[in-house]
Amino acid sequence: MKHHSFRVRIALLSATLTGGSLIAFSLGFWGLNYNAHLARLDAELRNQLLQSDHIQGQPSLQVYETQLSHHFKDIPITIWVIDREGFTQYRSPNMPNFNLEISDFPPFSLPPHHLDFPHTPDRSRPPDFPDAPRRLRRPPRNFEPHFPPPPPEAKIMTRRSSSGLWRVGLVTFPHQKVAIAVSFRGIEQEMASMRNGFLVSIPILLLMIVGASWLLSSSALHPIQRLTKSIRQVTAKGLDQRVPINTTDIEFVELIQVFNQMLERLERSFKQASRFSGDAAHELKTPLAILQGELEQMLQKAETESSTQQALSHLLDEVRRLGGTTRKLLLLSLADAGQMRLYQTPVNLSSVLADQIEDIELLAPDLILKTDINPELIVSGDQDLLTQVLQNLIGNAIKYNLPEGWIKIQGYQRGKKVIITVTNTSKDIPLKDRDRLFDRFYRGDPARTRQIEGIGLGLSLAREIARAHQGDLTLDPPQLGQTSFTFTLPQAGSK
Repeated sequence: MKHHSFRVRIALLSATLTGGSLIAFSLGFWGLNYNAHLARLDAELRNQLLQSDHIQGQPSLQVYETQLSHHFKDIPITIWVIDREGFTQYRSPNMPNFNLEISDFPPFSLPPHHLDFPHTPDRSRPPDFPDAPRRLRRPPRNFEPHFPPPPPEAKIMTRRSSSGLWRVGLVTFPHQKVAIAVSFRGIEQEMASMRNGFLVSIPILLLMIVGASWLLSSSALHPIQRLTKSIRQVTAKGLDQRVPINTTDIEFVELIQVFNQMLERLERSFKQASRFSGDAAHELKTPLAILQGELEQMLQKAETESSTQQALSHLLDEVRRLGGTTRKLLLLSLADAGQMRLYQTPVNLSSVLADQIEDIELLAPDLILKTDINPELIVSGDQDLLTQVLQNLIGNAIKYNLPEGWIKIQGYQRGKKVIITVTNTSKDIPLKDRDRLFDRFYRGDPARTRQIEGIGLGLSLAREIARAHQGDLTLDPPQLGQTSFTFTLPQAGSK
């Protein structure tokens, strides 16, 4: 199952939400700004169209066009003026082809010159007083108010030409028709500047938000990282570790408290189990030694080749085997508690292996022995414990071998490591058993181990001894018809 980073998801989610919001805001702001520029341009066009009513004649229109060009800050502007008869009175030389027709101009309707108000006699009003002040006199009855005619309605449209978009304003006066066209170049330049600003600022803001989200998520996950660090230290030597909650966010306090309580229970249970295992092994040590001594004396007094001698010999073997088990349990309990004492001395593994090879030739003369051991493989460690590891590996190679099989022992130095490899022919170990081969009291498939002595503590103890010496014991990758173990130790003086 593929796992995903929480911090990456938080950063991407923040960037997505913020980026979407910024893009939506930018588009909305860009649209509002565009419409505002367009409305301002339309207002300017209407204003200039209304002012062109009294400008007639080509010289005046040329001057007016120049003034318009300065008014619109040198943005391209064109004018087209048609007289009452439909003839062109003035047309800008650079006026693009808009496909404008006279029919595109709005119609002109003359407004009424006066407004008629119906007069109904009002008998209730008081009579006029000729001697009253002038400001209090009423207007004469035949008074008709006159209002100035409203300005003609301008028509605004957008037209496209080969030079781009143009905003065209059309108006019709009683004596002429006027068309003023202003290029979109000014609006396009301002909108392009705004767009470029967004294109530069939005990615920078997104990067800042991603960085801030990453830092914020890292800060939020700091208690989890401390919890993970504490979990990694949960070994026989680190069960007393606790995660402090002094500066922890309140959301993680309960989680850390539960974890600390779990560590406390685990530490208490482990100490009880380790104490029981060590105490039991220690208490059994003396009675077994006494029992072994008594059996050895009785065996010497028994008649040769009698049934009593055979029974005593069998009992003595079982007592010795039980004594070996108690010694292993005691060593394992010390290793679990991190109290395995090592009597460090220089150990020549080449010499130890040479002694073990002599034992192989005596114990299994039918097996083919292959050796490739470099001389002077010196390590620093407890010679008795290291010898026990090699005895266990070689003993397993003999016990679990095939008839007329072979054993291969290699010893060499690689860098600052001394490596011992013990390989033997054997039945293939199932994959489900390979992962549990170093578990205590696990002996694998009963069909393979039923006729072989052992209780399943040897490999577990051997690996604990190797790790106590800053080394390791591993099972090599499977190969058809053979099993291989690698024992690695640091070279003397390299720790």
